[in-house]
Amino acid sequence: MQKLTILINCPDKKGIVTTITQFILEDNGNIVYLDQHVDREQQVFFMRLECEFDSPAFKQEVFEQQFKDKFKEDFKLDYKIFDAHYTPRLALFVSKYDHCLYDILGRYASGELKVEIPLIISNHPDLEIVAKRFDIPFKHVPVTKETKPQAEAKHTELLKEHGIDLIILARYMQILSNDFVRQFPDQIINIHHSFLPAFIGAKPYHAAFKRGVKIIGATSHYATADLDEGPIIEQEIVRVSHVHTVRDFIEKGRDLEKMVLARAIRAHIENKVLVYGNKTVIFS
Repeated sequence: MQKLTILINCPDKKGIVTTITQFILEDNGNIVYLDQHVDREQQVFFMRLECEFDSPAFKQEVFEQQFKDKFKEDFKLDYKIFDAHYTPRLALFVSKYDHCLYDILGRYASGELKVEIPLIISNHPDLEIVAKRFDIPFKHVPVTKETKPQAEAKHTELLKEHGIDLIILARYMQILSNDFVRQFPDQIINIHHSFLPAFIGAKPYHAAFKRGVKIIGATSHYATADLDEGPIIEQEIVRVSHVHTVRDFIEKGRDLEKMVLARAIRAHIENKVLVYGNKTVIFS
């Protein structure tokens, strides 16, 4: 049985849901999930649906062409169609922090994350031992200010060689160039603490502690040329108080980073994220 997931956005107008669902029905498809949202301010319609086709004669490429011919112009439709059975291929970019790496690999090994991870890339050799524990190839690509273009060219070569669909910056402590990011639109997910831009620098939790903050948090988003200003996928916070130490802040922050990054990855690989402008619609 063929199962497709379709993400749609277009100017809001009457009859969109009826017309699209009828089209799927006429192709002997069965809709098993449908969620929709209308941005009243922008007058934009968003929809995610899952449909199944059990006919041996069904061809996804034929369906996609017919879908485009029928809806692309009439509804000014932007859409993506995914094979729901496809297993995405992830590349993990890391530096020296290992908490997000261990968390992702643990979820991967347990089957919680339905992905393939054929590659881990790092600008330091420190975490190669972790990759070996999970039997995943590890590529050490040193990066300096002078060698960044060559390093990113090597990154691109490795990503293409391994057929990577999604890049996860699991606390990769390097700034990606605009040229590199533009090659992978909405395909690079980053994680950082939510003190930015209030507490930037090497020790944000120390700075937050000195200010006596009452909440700390983490944000996961798509990477764009504007660094940490890409479309947000997931966020979470936890309350702290005067009884907590800097060590407590760091431990709580790392727990949040792991959880938020995992949620963002899951939402992306399950095709539940629709990027619109610099915002996202996250379907249930």
